[in-house]
Amino acid sequence: MCLGIPGQIVAIEDAAKKLGVVDVGGVRRVTNLACIIDDDPVDKLVGQWVLVHVGFAMSRIDPEEAERTLELMREMGEVQEELRAMRESGR
Repeated sequence: MCLGIPGQIVAIEDAAKKLGVVDVGGVRRVTNLACIIDDDPVDKLVGQWVLVHVGFAMSRIDPEEAERTLELMREMGEVQEELRAMRESGR
């Protein structure tokens, strides 16, 4: 199973190499955009939301889907933190 994390394309790093900068929760990484490019110029991707997996933007998603996914990921993190705290308090 692979997990795609929502991120927003904030800049184009190298149009010829199809590389963009994607912001994922405040962390910005250079990401390969080749899988999501269509007939539009690469610079038209700035502002788009994508699912990122191992340095590749795998698909475009709408902002609402991105927010729902990010919220679920935050909730999962909170659950994991609660479980960790329960394990540690039982020692």
